[in-house]
Amino acid sequence: MKSHQSAQTMKPATAAKKLGVYLPATPAEFQEGVVTRAELGELQADPPQWLRELRANGPHPRPVVAEKLGVSISGLARGGVTDALTTEQIEALKQEQPEWLQQERATQADVRKEGARLKKAQREKDAEQG
Repeated sequence: MKSHQSAQTMKPATAAKKLGVYLPATPAEFQEGVVTRAELGELQADPPQWLRELRANGPHPRPVVAEKLGVSISGLARGGVTDALTTEQIEALKQEQPEWLQQERATQADVRKEGARLKKAQREKDAEQG
């Protein structure tokens, strides 16, 4: 018996998410095709010009925008940012420092502090028991 192995494929939306790019900004052939795991690996290891350009200048998907601004995706929505942004737009927001961005960054900092406090408390509890 010969086992036939088919290449695992993913939808373009999944591949774009894994690559950290905004799907509507990708080339038509990328959006209309399927991507194998091998092709995804090649794109990650040796990105073509269009991928390097998207990563550098955008438009960026909301998770990337949130990360670059130091806020949560929910924080973006609360701030009224619902669309993909370019690197230039993100930099402009950083310069402007609108009130919502300042608030969301403070909220994100509090969340990180609380997470660190909980981890430390768990480590201490584990050390006492262990």
